[in-house]
Amino acid sequence: MALFKFKTDAPEVQEVNPELEAFLKDFSIEVMPRTAEKVEDFRAILPEGTRVYIAHIEGTPIEDMVATAKRLSADGFKVMPHFPARIIKDEATLRDWIARYQGEAGVDQALLLAGGVDKPHGDYESSMQLLESGAFGDAGYTRLHVAGHPEGNKDIDADGSMTNVEAALRWKQAFSETSDAQMAIATQFCFEAGPVIQWADSLQAAGITLPIHIGVAGPAKLQTLIKFSIACGVGASLRVLQKRAKDVTKLLLPFEPNEFLAELAAHKAANRDFNITNVHFFPLGGIKTNATWTQTHGGAAGVPAAG
Repeated sequence: MALFKFKTDAPEVQEVNPELEAFLKDFSIEVMPRTAEKVEDFRAILPEGTRVYIAHIEGTPIEDMVATAKRLSADGFKVMPHFPARIIKDEATLRDWIARYQGEAGVDQALLLAGGVDKPHGDYESSMQLLESGAFGDAGYTRLHVAGHPEGNKDIDADGSMTNVEAALRWKQAFSETSDAQMAIATQFCFEAGPVIQWADSLQAAGITLPIHIGVAGPAKLQTLIKFSIACGVGASLRVLQKRAKDVTKLLLPFEPNEFLAELAAHKAANRDFNITNVHFFPLGGIKTNATWTQTHGGAAGVPAAG
């Protein structure tokens, strides 16, 4: 009989919610060249074939973007770089970027968005203009995602309505019906399931049937999430964080998306035709931290490629 009990480093086994496991299948995650550099081996933390978006922040050289895409593609991941319209000078630049990603990294998919700058650097102001250029079709890109805003976007609708945002989605829906590429909506991150469900249902009722990849903030400090939420214009859901901030006992604990995703997963399980099909993570607390969360809570959906 053992006289002493020694503490081990074995991870705590956590029961997996089967609805959440199903909902997290084929999740995606967003990185930047500078954050990707901090990850030694993506195959050790992400499932095989995970779609990895590469955010193109103003000032990031295209060479750094392509190098990151090449690395991830070589590791077997589906790479989806951002094409922010307002930082692309002209059609020649657009086609050059498309060709570089394709030729050097084997990329055939992209997220098209207006971008976070106020004044366009060149000829483009919106993702619709990028689609109209025909450049992605000419290059044979097989998948194109566009941005979605469940809580609206003050840069697009200054009056706080959803008028222009919804008109843009109707245009993109019509475009998708003439395009050979698979299209979907990738949204900004949210924190409250009820309004997201209502928004998704309203799109379907309006005939916008593009699949929705819902944006989710990965585990992070509460202060970090509040800072990013304000900067990104995530207004309505911010009250969830503000309510949490009032509880002094939780101020120092990381905020995790457990409740938000569990509610969406339960709704999806009860409504198979629900148009949110995938989860897209913004790893605001770090890529490895986010990956650890998916491994803990995602069951088979979170098993790393090298694990």
